[in-house]
Amino acid sequence: MLAVFLYMLQADSKLKALNASFRIRKPDQDFEELKNYCNDLEANITNLLKVRAKLADTLYGIHKIHANYGRVFSEWSGIEEEMGDGLQSAGHYMDVYAACIDSMLEEEEQFADQIKEYLYFADSLRTVCKKHELLQYELEKAEDHLALKGQEIERVIQGKTSWIGGLKSKVFGSVETPEEKAARVKQLEEEIAEAEKAVEAASRTVWEFSQQAMKDIERFKEQKTKDIKDILTSYVEMQIKLCKKGIQIWGNAKGSFEKM
Repeated sequence: MLAVFLYMLQADSKLKALNASFRIRKPDQDFEELKNYCNDLEANITNLLKVRAKLADTLYGIHKIHANYGRVFSEWSGIEEEMGDGLQSAGHYMDVYAACIDSMLEEEEQFADQIKEYLYFADSLRTVCKKHELLQYELEKAEDHLALKGQEIERVIQGKTSWIGGLKSKVFGSVETPEEKAARVKQLEEEIAEAEKAVEAASRTVWEFSQQAMKDIERFKEQKTKDIKDILTSYVEMQIKLCKKGIQIWGNAKGSFEKM
């Protein structure tokens, strides 16, 4: 299937462990729109399946009630001499009409199952959005870490200390020497360089994931359009076939009545 569907199977433990209430500061508009699309797609497919199920139940009831006609005509034919054959024949066609819905409903269930697959695809797309949010969240954490290191080195250069450093100075009476200050600045510069690399790597990961995901999603939408079109066309053809078969059966029943 589409690569986008595989993201759901490849979701790591971080994604599963995320708190549902976490928020990212800079959500991607494309993925926000995709989440809305998933919700709408899921709602529309669910409503379509409900309507289909209701219609199938109605058709089943209409066809099966004709078995009563078949029984009545068959019983009636037993007490009639002139009309007996015609009633017996008509009863047979009513039984045929009642039974023909069974195979059609089995065939219709296959269409319903194909439609249901897109409920799972909607879930897979939603998982892609969550994966992107996780990557964006990791990027923002890396950016926050870099910003904190930047603030820390500014304080050191300006001779300011954190509240912990100030407390230690008051308690122990120690004063940072120029050598110690230079060493701290060098260490912080190295940590900042590492933090910048982490931000760059996280940013590249988000960009690559977004590019690939959007390509897969476009292919998904194109395939979905083709699949839904084929499924609904086949469904209509099946309903037409059912109606034609019903017309044929009723035509035969009409001929039985006319011969009485």
